Amino acid sequence: MLDAFTKKRIEKVLQNYIDKKIPKHLKNEVQIHYKFRGKTVTLSQERPGYMGRRFVYPIAQLRNEEALWKVYWQDSKNRWHFVDDIEPDTDFEKQLEEIDENDIFWA
Repeated sequence: MLDAFTKKRIEKVLQNYIDKKIPKHLKNEVQIHYKFRGKTVTLSQERPGYMGRRFVYPIAQLRNEEALWKVYWQDSKNRWHFVDDIEPDTDFEKQLEEIDENDIFWA
């Protein structure tokens, strides 16, 4: 479980990330959400769908394992897989930048 200070800091980092990621004119349509579970942070994107429905797509999962943040992607069977191309790092913000720059997350 992440301690309260770390969780609060990550929430602030994620809110800044979300504010910068989504252009103002799309904020009512496209949203990025995050969810904490133990030492894991899961990012997802919510978009408008057909007939007024909304769809939620997984973006990435960051896991704090052995004091390092590791990045995972989700396959079509909802299984998470470690991203070999992104080295584990102690810096959560650096891992967000890696997600931003990697085509598998924002195709």
